[in-house]
Amino acid sequence: MITVHHLETSRSQRILWLLEELGLPYELKVYQRDPHTKLAPPELKKIHPLGKSPVITDGDTVVAESGAIIEYLVETYAAQAPHAIPTLQPALGTPEYRQCRFWMHYAEGSLMNWLVMKLVFMSIPKQPMPFFVRPIAKALCGTVQQKLVDPNVDTALDFMEDHLAQHPWFAGQHLTMADFQMSFAVEAALSRAKPGKPRPHLLAYQQRMQARPAYQRAIAKGGPVVMSS
Repeated sequence: MITVHHLETSRSQRILWLLEELGLPYELKVYQRDPHTKLAPPELKKIHPLGKSPVITDGDTVVAESGAIIEYLVETYAAQAPHAIPTLQPALGTPEYRQCRFWMHYAEGSLMNWLVMKLVFMSIPKQPMPFFVRPIAKALCGTVQQKLVDPNVDTALDFMEDHLAQHPWFAGQHLTMADFQMSFAVEAALSRAKPGKPRPHLLAYQQRMQARPAYQRAIAKGGPVVMSS
């Protein structure tokens, strides 16, 4: 039996969506973040030394990291799954395969770094500190966001918007592994983007994703995707 060790408002929501989409049976163990630090609890280190989520166990097999988990589930179970999706892993050498691999790596290799920085610099001024330090922290964090973080987040959003203007899904015409890997990043990016600039194709993608019954079941079981700042 597959067990998903799921941390609230985390990347492990991707894994729940994939399992629900495939109709695979699994056990869900939910872990709560520390209410003050927002970090994962120490219990997760009993599952994997990094103490992070997502991580799954499948018998004696332990798999960590979103991309590795998605690849493991697709390679091990997708072909025989109750709701098999033949397009999940595009054929080797095709344009869809190259797009799928790109977005699988882009999600964590380029995009999430800036989104995490955005969350950090938004949250620092709200932390307990001496009253005379708060204006300095707020000004410094605001400057870093304005000069460094926000331009990179905007570039990423524009890049995704332009791509999705030509493709309904990240690898092309069909749902693939890349969409599960990108799902958390899309939700996080839209929640942290500066208001005012319309991105209709990215929003339409989010709506297509959220309209899928499997996605809705995953949310019902795992809770909200994005942590509030």
